[in-house]
Amino acid sequence: MNSIYFTEEHNLFRESLRDFLNKEVVPHIEKWEKTGTIERFIWKKFGEMGFFGIRYPEAYGGLNLDLFYTVIFLEELQKVKSAGFAAAMWAHSYLAMTHLNAEGDERIKQNYLAPSIAGDMIGALCITEPFGGSDVAGMRTTAVKNGDKYVINGSKTFITNGVYADYYVVAAKTNPELGNKGISIFLVDSKSNGISATKLDKLGWRASDTAEIAFDNVEIPAENLMGEEGKGFPYIMQHFALERLIMAINAHARAEYAIEYTIEYMSQREAFGKTINKFQALRHTLVEHATDVEHCKIFNYAAVARLDKGEYVVKEATMAKLKSTKVADETIYSCLQMLGGYGYMEEYPLARLMRDSRLGPIGGGTSEILKEILSKMIIDNQSYKPAVK
Repeated sequence: MNSIYFTEEHNLFRESLRDFLNKEVVPHIEKWEKTGTIERFIWKKFGEMGFFGIRYPEAYGGLNLDLFYTVIFLEELQKVKSAGFAAAMWAHSYLAMTHLNAEGDERIKQNYLAPSIAGDMIGALCITEPFGGSDVAGMRTTAVKNGDKYVINGSKTFITNGVYADYYVVAAKTNPELGNKGISIFLVDSKSNGISATKLDKLGWRASDTAEIAFDNVEIPAENLMGEEGKGFPYIMQHFALERLIMAINAHARAEYAIEYTIEYMSQREAFGKTINKFQALRHTLVEHATDVEHCKIFNYAAVARLDKGEYVVKEATMAKLKSTKVADETIYSCLQMLGGYGYMEEYPLARLMRDSRLGPIGGGTSEILKEILSKMIIDNQSYKPAVK
């Protein structure tokens, strides 16, 4: 199946990325997990290798490659034993930078996108709010035009890279009375006066920096409006298919890693005179999970292939995230059980994997929200079209 989507060039890229991660990232993971801070040098190394520019134009230092290079990037990041580190990398490259590329003008692309691709700048996407959660249209943050400036007030939460970031891509209401038609997107320098970022203490993803950010009369140049005023909600919706597919790919990749690790463990662990990979109950449980994960992976790849061709796959991406994150949680929980007491120990990877995986059905739209979106499409025959052409 993989040969349908992956060429020899893809496979060589995977090998190169894997070697890079094992050499440059894995030796630092335990330190970053303990401190909750990823040191800046690694961002630059990612930039030098071109990993942040995989899907971006060559004009800004990117590689302009197909989406299956992104799939490889995401899958290999799930194998470094820290979903938090992986999240910091892909949130920069595929959340913040996606908006710079799609809605930023030439000045923004030169001053922010190009340095982001090079690893000289770190970005964060600021949409979720303390009282809004998955309800994007219910945001309260405002941006009021005042001459040649906008003044931003409000707060955002659960923002990956919120403390590290050099800039924020911020959604705010320019016309609150218009509801979701009054939202706009802005570029905000993190050093602007009136910004405070508070680091949050999380169950998992501990290497990543997740913050609550407050904007208190933050003045930004009017030219930092990205795209058209009032089009922020369609811009956000436009990119949700990619974000959901990213989280689906992350889920099948971490579940696959859990299965691979558990098979290796079972081949060495002995009980009652034989290795535990000979016990039927464990064998059959494991192959059921492997089957579920393979189904998710094949579905995810098919959705990526369609998105790469320019198709609007919001339904398929929503299904992919909903199912893959559920399967990953169930698989990793079961794999931890197969390790017995060792699965509960921090020195083994399953404990961290289980904590990290739990965010899958929550982040990027909760499973409950995704089910309602799918209900509207499947039961109510509601159709969605690309928000922006």
